[in-house]
Amino acid sequence: MTKKMLPYGLWPSPITPSLLGRKIRLDDVQWSRDGETLVWVEGRSGHGVLVAKTGDDAARDLTGDLPVKPTLGYGGGEFNLSANFAVFASGGRLYQLPFRHGLPHPITPDFGQLASPAISPDNQRVLYVHSYEEQDTLALTDIDGENFPQKVTQGADFYMQPVWHPGGEKIAWIEWDHPQMPWDGTRLALSDFDGKTILAGDEDTPIFQPEFSSDGRYLSYIAQDGEWDRLYLHDLDSGETRILVEGTTLAMPAWVQGMRMYAWAFDGSHIFYVRNEAGVHTLWVVDIATGKKAEIKTPYTHIIQLAASPVDGKLAFIGESPQIAQQVVIWEKGELQVVKRSMADNLSPEYLPSPDAIQWKAEDGTAVYGLYYPPSSAGFFGEGLPPLIVDIHGGPTSQKYIQHNANSRNDAAFYTSRGYGFLQANYRGSTGYGRSYMLALRKKWGPLDMEDAVGGAQALVDQGLADPERLVIMGGSAGGYTVLNALVHKPGFFKAGVALYAVSNLFTLEMDTHKFESHYNATLVGTLPEDGDFFKKWSAVFHADKIRDAVAVFHGANDTAVAPEQSETVVAALRANKVSHIYRVYEGEGHGWRKAETIEAFYQEVVEFLQQYVIFG
Repeated sequence: MTKKMLPYGLWPSPITPSLLGRKIRLDDVQWSRDGETLVWVEGRSGHGVLVAKTGDDAARDLTGDLPVKPTLGYGGGEFNLSANFAVFASGGRLYQLPFRHGLPHPITPDFGQLASPAISPDNQRVLYVHSYEEQDTLALTDIDGENFPQKVTQGADFYMQPVWHPGGEKIAWIEWDHPQMPWDGTRLALSDFDGKTILAGDEDTPIFQPEFSSDGRYLSYIAQDGEWDRLYLHDLDSGETRILVEGTTLAMPAWVQGMRMYAWAFDGSHIFYVRNEAGVHTLWVVDIATGKKAEIKTPYTHIIQLAASPVDGKLAFIGESPQIAQQVVIWEKGELQVVKRSMADNLSPEYLPSPDAIQWKAEDGTAVYGLYYPPSSAGFFGEGLPPLIVDIHGGPTSQKYIQHNANSRNDAAFYTSRGYGFLQANYRGSTGYGRSYMLALRKKWGPLDMEDAVGGAQALVDQGLADPERLVIMGGSAGGYTVLNALVHKPGFFKAGVALYAVSNLFTLEMDTHKFESHYNATLVGTLPEDGDFFKKWSAVFHADKIRDAVAVFHGANDTAVAPEQSETVVAALRANKVSHIYRVYEGEGHGWRKAETIEAFYQEVVEFLQQYVIFG
């Protein structure tokens, strides 16, 4: 097909706002204990649904109007399975639900927040994480909910990833205290219900995903106890601990409960695991006895929630790539079976570019990393240089991966198919490039992420890949903080900014945010009153009079992580200073978009904003 010339930013695209609004979100996948049923969570316009597939039967919904949605922190840890039933979290309660017949019935009282149910090996009890009035515990309830839950342990500020020994006589979990975040330092605890032993971890050593082997001999875990992660095996009989895998990134920052990046095979002979190299996930297997490792070839570049069958060699996971939207997949003996697609895979590959992993130098000579997606269309090309969107991830302890990206705000192909270049900046402070790189942002959140965002855009301008007069910076949450600071401290460099649920005032963030992040500032920017000058300098609300570039501001009305007032105060200053802007508050949304109608409206608003102020402005 002959391509036609049309100005960048105006190309028609089949990746429409409504298409992205209809996309299903896949959050987790697990096997029943008899290996007969595979169950996963589908997020449909903000409503979580458990879906099951047994054998060759068609997939069926298990839950209906009752949403599968934990309320603890940012979510995750939605459900767990026995052979015949599921236990899932909805609001502040756990529910039991048979696979075949019956309705869900509550097994815990309706109070507090909870997540990560773990059914005991004898199917009689459920261990879970619970929080009430900001006091976190591990709790235990019987499977029918006839008795009031009992506390198993308390005293730590946070708990995560509880698991049962296959014999039922031991449990393990992750715990930590303020001011640490789970990627700063945590502890691995082992308990026989009479007391606990700390096996690994401390204030500066994060531990991730404890798992018992199927035969009960080993407790495995990932430790970030050096520049790169290590997968350890702890022999419960001998007390010996040995390294099984090292020299790469194995864990992801534990922003949510229930994350899994490796899985024991059913017979305990090997472990499946994921390696992350510069944002690319690959699937591997390691032999427990010999330590021999081998890559399992897949077409996916982002792989999460590994779940090995308890009875045979099957492995389920959620996979995606720039050309493949999220899928629930079963791997067995080198063959892949797609069980569920999050959206139709009928777009031409020309609309779905793969990114180039790029580097540029910070002012001090440090290498900074990013993923660059060029403009790409099946039918159009542009003249001159394309506009560029610099996309800043949230967290800030997080990472942009090479994946499909079709989500609630920053679908790369949505923009590249319209003629924009798209740079995902993994600025200093991001994970996936070694622990030193992640720690570089400590006490420097504001200046370093902003410098790296500007540096990435300038690097692409210098390479002749972007129009210096049409640069855009976009980000949500911590990324929105970077957007506002860039517009304040580098006025005129970017033509426009798009800030979603952005942090604009570090002082009020210190007081208003939820428990999970209530001490996050201590490592990122400092403490009050000693570091008050830094807080003020990098709080955009105090310097909003310096903003002169167009801004699109978005927030969820129910956001508890970053209060809507953080956006409202900035917008008031924009109005007073007569700065071109739009401001949208989405009812019923929190820290990110879940509803189909919100996602559709957001993308439509952004594309119109960019056309008005960047393409025609």
